[in-house]
Amino acid sequence: MAQAVGVLALVGILVVAGYAFFLQRTVADNITHEELRADDDDVITISPDLTGGNRPGQDDAGETGEAPGDTGAEGDDGAGDGSASGDGEEDEPVAPIVAEDGTVIDVEGLEVVATTPERTPTAGDALNFLIIGTDSRDLGVERGRSDVIVLMHISDERDRVDLVHFPRDLFVPIAGTGGSSKINAAYSYGGAPLLVQTLQPLVDVPIDHVVIVNFESFRAMTDAIGGVDVTVTEGGGGFSTGVQHMNGDEGLRFVRERYSLSQGDISRGERQMQFVKAVMLKALSRETLTNPARLASFVDAATTNLTVDEDLRVGDMRDLGFSMRNVRGGDISFWQGPWCGISDHPVAGSIVLMSQSQMGRLSEALRTDSMGSYVDNVSPTSGFSGVCG
Repeated sequence: MAQAVGVLALVGILVVAGYAFFLQRTVADNITHEELRADDDDVITISPDLTGGNRPGQDDAGETGEAPGDTGAEGDDGAGDGSASGDGEEDEPVAPIVAEDGTVIDVEGLEVVATTPERTPTAGDALNFLIIGTDSRDLGVERGRSDVIVLMHISDERDRVDLVHFPRDLFVPIAGTGGSSKINAAYSYGGAPLLVQTLQPLVDVPIDHVVIVNFESFRAMTDAIGGVDVTVTEGGGGFSTGVQHMNGDEGLRFVRERYSLSQGDISRGERQMQFVKAVMLKALSRETLTNPARLASFVDAATTNLTVDEDLRVGDMRDLGFSMRNVRGGDISFWQGPWCGISDHPVAGSIVLMSQSQMGRLSEALRTDSMGSYVDNVSPTSGFSGVCG
């Protein structure tokens, strides 16, 4: 989904803000603060928002859900207007939470006590942001679905940024429920706080801040910087390999396509990251930073639909941005959340299998702030079969 480009709405603003103190009022006026994460011992009451699909178990998930690698019919799977129509996803049921014996667990009203992993001394002042891309047009009306889940790790020295994209169908334990489901179901059942509690035990690092973005600012953000040059590594959906210049509409179509791609949703995640990097580099270029009108337009577009946790203040973003002022394209790395294949779950439908061993290696790199030496030789780079364990 195009919401992945919202990663830039944080990364770009963090860095740009270091140069553009005069834009602080614009950022402060645009950003919305909400309670998106829970402190230790806080109670999260599960209250499902299933507006993004049918109630769990209403339909046979194995029949209505789409496989993560479903190549389907070729073509553009987005209507080009930023809406969910034409994507084939609006009718997908929210995956149920299931016990080990395969029975569906009724979690409505269940209370989950929040906990936070300890920060290791070797991590220093490294920061971890959870960035959620939702299809909700108004979080005050509906929670929507978290079709994009990205963990952003900012190094202690503020000289490196690592973005870990977790497939939305990654099958994981859902915090406090005693069951498992697709990782994006955590957001549907308990919002950002439950997703934080679900992700933290996997990576074993505290999530310091949470950011929610939607697709409303996508075109404006891209067009505000005059479009971007994207390095396309896999053709499909009307885009050929090589460097392609894209405006907002074209970028939206590019990051929504999945049916013609070799690894379906996994490949779409790769495209999202390719586009994020292109926008990020353009936003941080001299061409943008030395053009006050373009910079102001970009910052306004990037923050208009941005919701952050209560503890992330604009002044903190500005200071962090200034400390990251030397970050460039070569300092930004993208990773897939560790996975090792896909499977057809009898209740949850098509799921992405998590690699426990590789997740452990990712956790160690995050906990020790050593992502510079992190290697993933497990997650398949082609096809859907890997060695799980």
